[in-house]
Amino acid sequence: MKFFETSKYHFFKKSTYISLRWIGIIGQLISIYFVYFFLNFEFDFFISNLIVSLGILSNLYLIFIYQKTQLSDRSAFIFLVIDIFQLGALLYLTGGVTNPFVIFLLIPSVFSSSNLSLKTNFLLVSLTIIVIFILTFYSLDLPYPISIHFHVSPYYFYAIPVALIIALIFLNYLAMTFGEQSRLRREALAKMEEVMATEHELLSLGGQAAAAAHSLGTPLSTIKIITQDLIKQFKGKKDIEKDIELLSSQVERCNKILKSLTLNPVEEDIFIDKDISMREYLSEIISSFKEISKKNFIFNCDQNSNEKKITKSIEIVYGLRNFIGNANKFSKENIYINLKSDSEITEITIEDDGNGYPRDILSKIGEPYLKSNDKVEKSKVGLGLGVFIGKTLLEKNFALIKCRNSRTRSGAEVIIKWNNNDLFNI
Repeated sequence: MKFFETSKYHFFKKSTYISLRWIGIIGQLISIYFVYFFLNFEFDFFISNLIVSLGILSNLYLIFIYQKTQLSDRSAFIFLVIDIFQLGALLYLTGGVTNPFVIFLLIPSVFSSSNLSLKTNFLLVSLTIIVIFILTFYSLDLPYPISIHFHVSPYYFYAIPVALIIALIFLNYLAMTFGEQSRLRREALAKMEEVMATEHELLSLGGQAAAAAHSLGTPLSTIKIITQDLIKQFKGKKDIEKDIELLSSQVERCNKILKSLTLNPVEEDIFIDKDISMREYLSEIISSFKEISKKNFIFNCDQNSNEKKITKSIEIVYGLRNFIGNANKFSKENIYINLKSDSEITEITIEDDGNGYPRDILSKIGEPYLKSNDKVEKSKVGLGLGVFIGKTLLEKNFALIKCRNSRTRSGAEVIIKWNNNDLFNI
């Protein structure tokens, strides 16, 4: 099972649920004893205590017998059903839907809506509606002497269950929607943290790479000698010569990297050095993509752009790489990158000549796990996780991000903007 597949299963914390149940049980006991002993209302005091004891016993079961720290979807459903029936029974003894405490009947299903599965929520909502209907037509009167003075129009009486059912459905839908969005965002943030942890881990390997440089020097020298002999052997065969020359150039590049590590074993990363300008940031990132992409990267920068140095930031590097990588992925031929930087602001515009963002998800760009409803577009676009990670990382470093379809070209456009006071003090 993949790490993030666990998010597909529904649980909630047992200790939190037990605490909430204790609050409810204590509240019920206080209400029963206050009404019976201080207000001298008449109702079935013994049966009411017996019903509350059912909640106490079930809570003790959770504490001492149920060993798991998380309540599964099925277990939570069973205990929430007990809560609904317990409260429904108390309301049956004390006036049904005319009892002002009937509003508490909505709590169990609303509480579960953001934590449990759609099927479980549907069953709990349905059960709550059935209990409301039963309490509307079948219940004992309000405790004496309230029952003597309480008389309402049938319109008002039947409006109470209707209002409760509407509130129940609305609150459950609201909690389910926001709960799902919150769950996906937490999952995406966890994924982002995993990615950044990997980046930091790779950087920490600098010292180990330096130690390996001495060992790799000899075999690389041997490969270089062999390539020189092969060039002489296949002289005149242009196709083979071209491949051998490429091999030789890559060996030379490896030697330079190893030499750099040998001279400076504590060097963390040679991709982007410390204290470089935003123009140099972008140039280095674009160069890294040119090595693996056949597409055209068109980089424009104002001649009078601000060349003030920025302290190296892995988050800025990774965020910019994500957006430029997306433009590279979805473009047809060209990626346009424009940098404007003056004394007050620094603005980067990244455009491509692809198909742009699908219209039905355009307003949601920047949220994780997006899918277009268009069947053609659905097969082309990803989950939006890259944009979410890039946007989150840059916004953590005081950037303002705007994603839209380009007004001058066919593709997508991303505008990344900093106030220089924030950017140069990161």
